[in-house]
Amino acid sequence: MDLWVGYPVWVWLMFFTVVISLLAFDLGVLQKDDHEINVNESLKLSAMYIAMGLLFGVWLWWYKGATAGMEYMTGYLIEKSLSMDNVFVIALIFTSLGVPRIYQHRVLFWGILGAIVMRGLMISVGAVLVTQYQWVLMIFGAFLIFTGIKMLIADDEHGKLEDNGFYKWLRGHMRFTPAIHGNQFWVRGEEHGLAKGWWATPLFLCLILVETADLVFAVDSIPAIFAITQDPFIVYTSNIFAILGLRALYFALAAMVHRFHYLKYALAVVLVFIGIKVGLVYLNDIQLVAFKIPTLVSLVVTFGLLLAGVLYSLWKTKDEPFPEKTE
Repeated sequence: MDLWVGYPVWVWLMFFTVVISLLAFDLGVLQKDDHEINVNESLKLSAMYIAMGLLFGVWLWWYKGATAGMEYMTGYLIEKSLSMDNVFVIALIFTSLGVPRIYQHRVLFWGILGAIVMRGLMISVGAVLVTQYQWVLMIFGAFLIFTGIKMLIADDEHGKLEDNGFYKWLRGHMRFTPAIHGNQFWVRGEEHGLAKGWWATPLFLCLILVETADLVFAVDSIPAIFAITQDPFIVYTSNIFAILGLRALYFALAAMVHRFHYLKYALAVVLVFIGIKVGLVYLNDIQLVAFKIPTLVSLVVTFGLLLAGVLYSLWKTKDEPFPEKTE
């Protein structure tokens, strides 16, 4: 397929081997037995995933050049930052459905597998559209500017899960057990005093909602990275490496996410900036303007704004204690 030209098969195989190895190590070794992930373990796992993501970026920089490396790093930063708001929604889902911490990692793990496939399909469609219809970039840019402005003026309320239309539809069209049954997604009803046949558990309902939340956030993040680069390999790998560590980081962020309240404003400005950048790219391509924002400037501005958002948030909330470490 022409979209993947420039990257031999061994590069894709290497990437998927790294991803599969990380997932196998996580599920088969670190999570062989269900247990609650505390803040310490969460931060250590997150550091491992972030290190792997950055090392891949360094390798891509060496293999494909500085421009590709900077595009990857910019995309990785944006996706990682957009994941912050996703944490709010996932925490709301877990809390509303009463999912014990001991089983949350299982839901997030299978959610990541679904996200890898789903984002691959979405990025493939996006790549086809951008390749065939270059003007789609203007739509991406306008959407990012709209999303950034909306993020600046919107409140932080995500509403109640019970009021969500999709949640109501699932409840009305599927059979769910009243209680959680360990780490099982499905159980036989006759074995638990219910009608015969297979019943989904609240854990499976939680998985569906987490996947749906990721789909919604992908609608923001994928156009944002396509605005940085139209290289599907960079778009996909930066997406996947960023979300791989999300479930590990979730257990720390869910407890201290209030410390990063002002990051959303920095991210909103980044989205507006990236939207303007992609608009200039298209206008430059059709020779309506003679200027476009260099990749290095995009990386520096993105990193600077996000760093400023993090530091300002931590300073403004310095009197609010971090969660106690659990053993």
